[in-house]
Amino acid sequence: MLEPDSDQQHRKNLADTLKQLRKAAGLSGERLAARTAMSQPKISRIESGKALPSVTDVERILKALDVGSEVREELLSLTRSANVEYTSLRSAARMGIWRSQAEIKALAESSSVVRQFLPAIPSGLIQTRDYARAVLTPGVEGRPARDIDRAVQARLESQDVLNDESRRFHFLLTEQAIRLKRATDSVMVGQLEHMAAVSDRPNVDLAILPNSELVKSSPLNVFVVYDDRLVLVEIFSGEVVLRDYRDISYHLNVFEHFRERAVSGDNIRTLLASVADEFMRARD
Repeated sequence: MLEPDSDQQHRKNLADTLKQLRKAAGLSGERLAARTAMSQPKISRIESGKALPSVTDVERILKALDVGSEVREELLSLTRSANVEYTSLRSAARMGIWRSQAEIKALAESSSVVRQFLPAIPSGLIQTRDYARAVLTPGVEGRPARDIDRAVQARLESQDVLNDESRRFHFLLTEQAIRLKRATDSVMVGQLEHMAAVSDRPNVDLAILPNSELVKSSPLNVFVVYDDRLVLVEIFSGEVVLRDYRDISYHLNVFEHFRERAVSGDNIRTLLASVADEFMRARD
């Protein structure tokens, strides 16, 4: 389901089926557009496969066409499959890791609110150069590596988006994310000090979930929610993009569950300083 060729086939099947259903109902594109409160060009792009409809779009179209419940559920299932994209690390490496950094920057620049849940590592948007180099350099056999220098530079350039104070950034980490030694002690100290400085930005909400806090869900993986448009989920082998509003809503609920139990402000700076001091003592 998650391979690129399969993704494209899901989209083509969806577009073809919606077009056939409209014709079977005896409606023109203009009349369907009027019934769904969409524009005729949007209907045309959906039916031609040039635009991927959301689950909400398809629900409105099926309602306008008075489609039966069995077909409706089948089409909605197909839509949810079409709204999932998977990019493997191998594909990203072939294209150039730096391109992924550019895409992340573009997503942030097109969003008003960005929420990042980070159970094991600080966001690339708040990493120092030395820390970024350490985490972008593969440490596990089979993980591809290309253009590390360019990837590091692209990651640092993506941080310019934080300067736009019209956008809000919420970085929610677990305590494990700041304690996990992904670089030398001195680099870790610099990373933690940098995060403390970033936490002072007026458009940044930096929070950490303490190890001592009782939680009722497991912090399984990194995910980023861009407004209420899409969720990007990181897994070991790549990234999955989800656009189904139910997936988006669920990840927002997960984010809020952990955010309510996290510390921020002066408390987070105290925690960062304490962990940095531990790394400094280890260095000495």
